[in-house]
Amino acid sequence: MNQLEDVFKRKIRFTEERRKHIEGDHPEMSGQEERIVECLLFPEQVRQSRTDSRVELFYKYFTDTLVGNKYLCVVIKNGVDDLFLVTAYFTDKVKEGNVLYG
Repeated sequence: MNQLEDVFKRKIRFTEERRKHIEGDHPEMSGQEERIVECLLFPEQVRQSRTDSRVELFYKYFTDTLVGNKYLCVVIKNGVDDLFLVTAYFTDKVKEGNVLYG
């Protein structure tokens, strides 16, 4: 298990199970852990999910991904006792939601 940090200086749990989930559902994310770290530390924008107030979406734009010019979205959730990384994927646009940063 890795413990990452975000722009708000919070600790985020990133388990091997979540890494396998991300790479299994989004093969283009294989080997992208450095970009995940960069997105959490230096996001262009952080939004609160419209459907779950405990979920935050971190966005950073990259011009050289395996799938072209895309935003990386890293999704974290406030658990009972901690924050944990749910998933990460490349996307064309930032989702709607309350802006928390950026």
